[in-house]
Amino acid sequence: MPRAQIKDERTYQALRREGNSKEKSARIANAAAGSSRKSVASRGGHSGPYEDWSKIDLLQRAREIGIKGRSSMSKAQLVTALRDH
Repeated sequence: MPRAQIKDERTYQALRREGNSKEKSARIANAAAGSSRKSVASRGGHSGPYEDWSKIDLLQRAREIGIKGRSSMSKAQLVTALRDH
């Protein structure tokens, strides 16, 4: 039975099998429910790659989305944490 917060259960389960987090899978599945996964992907990606960001910018973005332990992370760890969120 679909959960109330997940609008497209099939997409959600496929994303979880790919190894995405529960939160990321739910965001993508809910965004894709109104259109398609391809159109959702085409809407994103307007900022540069995380490797080009300064550590301060990465820390600020990590703070915005609530990544724990961000202050003790290196730049590479921040990039990985942001991608996996």
